[in-house]
Amino acid sequence: MEDLEKNVTNETETVSKAAENTAAEAPAETAAEPVPSMDEFKDEINKSFHKYAEGDVVTGPVIGVNETEVVIDLGSYAEGIIKADEMSNNPAFSLKTDVKVGDQLTAIVLKENKEGNLLLSVKKAADKLAWEELKKIKDEKKIETIKVAKAVKGGCITYLCGVRAFIPASQLSLSFVENLEEFEGKELQVVVITVDEAAKKLVLSAKEVLKEEKSKEREREINNLPIGTIVTGKVEKLMDFGAFVNIGNGISGLVHVSQIAQKRIKTPSEVLKVGDEVKVKLMSVKDGKLNLSIKAASDEDVKPETLDTEKAPTEYRSGKKATTSLGDIFKNLNINF
Repeated sequence: MEDLEKNVTNETETVSKAAENTAAEAPAETAAEPVPSMDEFKDEINKSFHKYAEGDVVTGPVIGVNETEVVIDLGSYAEGIIKADEMSNNPAFSLKTDVKVGDQLTAIVLKENKEGNLLLSVKKAADKLAWEELKKIKDEKKIETIKVAKAVKGGCITYLCGVRAFIPASQLSLSFVENLEEFEGKELQVVVITVDEAAKKLVLSAKEVLKEEKSKEREREINNLPIGTIVTGKVEKLMDFGAFVNIGNGISGLVHVSQIAQKRIKTPSEVLKVGDEVKVKLMSVKDGKLNLSIKAASDEDVKPETLDTEKAPTEYRSGKKATTSLGDIFKNLNINF
């Protein structure tokens, strides 16, 4: 009896161990898939019943393509249908070769057909989005690079964001343009100056970019003038607060009324007139503006210099007296305006 009980016990232990080993070797149960929340169910339900209006911009994956139309999934009660002639303005475009299932397309709603599906247009959506982008470019004063397509009467035609644009002849260059055809195929940096979606009018300007570049270059050159130098200039304009004197290279500076004469004067016209040649001292540059002094120049018994019309300083490191010859100071330094 004892032997029988021992055998039963041993068999039980063996079976138990085998069960334990089998359980250990068995793969773990796969985690249960997450169940969408009620809020997620509500969002899906609301989206499926959402009504789209004419002019709405929609995006969805392509679920069908044939020779005449494309079907996209809007996640709604209706599907979106895009006819071949609403896909692209490019005559070489082909639905069979250029569109495939799974592609994401953005289109604009044209109307709902009698079957309840939405007729869409990709090319009209692209046009709408392009005008929105053009307004943003104008507001942000962004500089864009374009290639001139062709010359026409009064200017040139180009394209920006896929939209036909016009550059008037007066906006092509800082100088007068005689031959517009010279600009055909040329790349230009431009800014947008007119955006009128309703009139389909887009006007660009290369001149504004060039003016800004010239202004910055002029400011850099003025900032590097040899302060303290005495030069000869010509009075070009009189104001109640002072006189503007051209010192060469088209560079002008202001002589404040308090810096015109040794004696006190009320207005510059008391002692100066336009066209007068005067000796001035380069006093300072602030915010790109040159300040001059006739009074300070007359305090020093030195021979004035004139700016070299072909050269100007980019840096002033001389430790010499400020009346050092401008010819020496400006040597090998170019400036073009």
